[in-house]
Amino acid sequence: MSIKDEYTADEWLKIMTGPGRAGAAVVAASPSGVTGLLAEAQAIAGAVRESVSKDGRTPLMEAMAASLLGTPPDPKDLPKMDAKNLEDVKAQSLDGVRQALWLVSSKGSPEDVAAYKAMLLEVAEKTAAAAKEGGFLGIGGEQINDKERAVIEELRSLINGGSTTAVTPAAPSPDGSGNSN
Repeated sequence: MSIKDEYTADEWLKIMTGPGRAGAAVVAASPSGVTGLLAEAQAIAGAVRESVSKDGRTPLMEAMAASLLGTPPDPKDLPKMDAKNLEDVKAQSLDGVRQALWLVSSKGSPEDVAAYKAMLLEVAEKTAAAAKEGGFLGIGGEQINDKERAVIEELRSLINGGSTTAVTPAAPSPDGSGNSN
């Protein structure tokens, strides 16, 4: 039985689109020109591909890799965004990441959760670094601007449960039950 079988089709689609939504949040925070958007889209795809292709990948990453090689979902089944502006796109993207992360956290192993969190951050960081912002014809500008940094920090906080530092699980009690008394 594949780990994918532990999720409904809708849940699996949310998990599969979570990394793309992390990248979309960065793009919406500071949209680039056409060439920048293409570079950012390639960065999203490349970061996902790299994450699911790593040596020692977890069962979740294996299942995601298999899904990427399979038949793509019907476009009418993809989540719809009802965004009126880029701030809506960013908010809905972050909400999609939140939902996907919750699903993985609720049913996945600690290793799967850690790998998925790492993939989300890697996608966001590589998307932000894919194109310079604020220059003219490739001259000047900065690789990652303040708006992109802010979204990455917002994602980091979301991924780490409200903290911008990594969450360390509490040590079990002496009796191993997890209760403090």
